[in-house]
Amino acid sequence: MNITDPKINEYIKNGMTAEDEVLIEMDNYAKENDFPIIGPMCGVLLRQLAFAINAKNIFEMGSGYGYSAYWFAGGMQKDGKIICTEGSAKNKELAMGYLKRGGFDAMVDFHVGRAQDIIKKYDGPFDIILNDVDKEQYPECFDLAIPRLRRGGLFITDNVLWSGRIFDDNPDETTQGVLEFNKKLFASKEILSSIIPIRDGLGFAVKL
Repeated sequence: MNITDPKINEYIKNGMTAEDEVLIEMDNYAKENDFPIIGPMCGVLLRQLAFAINAKNIFEMGSGYGYSAYWFAGGMQKDGKIICTEGSAKNKELAMGYLKRGGFDAMVDFHVGRAQDIIKKYDGPFDIILNDVDKEQYPECFDLAIPRLRRGGLFITDNVLWSGRIFDDNPDETTQGVLEFNKKLFASKEILSSIIPIRDGLGFAVKL
């Protein structure tokens, strides 16, 4: 399902500032290994948001090989901190290599393990929490993330339109997770929420 007309996507991508060499390599790695990433259009938005709210501490629930962290770091001061979580030690090694080449490695505290278990070790408050774990785990992540955001902090979630599978008559477990999460996103009185229909849909919430 094309959420946005492919011609519009191409127009936006063609007009964007050229990426640095490390990001180009990271994009190519995703294509060659069929690894899901947020992509450059969402990446630029993450960097803009980090800059706009002067983010100093960010928690990522699901970091892959550091793609989103790389974008965030470019919008932060060098004394900022990003806590990354990822189940694969290999992905951590890849991530830290990319981040070091970009000059961002000192800003990152990278943990291997389940994001929900790791975030419980922190009280926050965080300026931004990114949610991009397995989709059936999204509702649990919502419950853990919102109390750990500062007022005015941002909760950003990837894949909330789930390639149109949210319209399936018989949704599978992952789709049910996204559907339940989206209900929580709009029902909570602690946040002001919207869905930005770019790429696969970004859930966007501000802590009130």
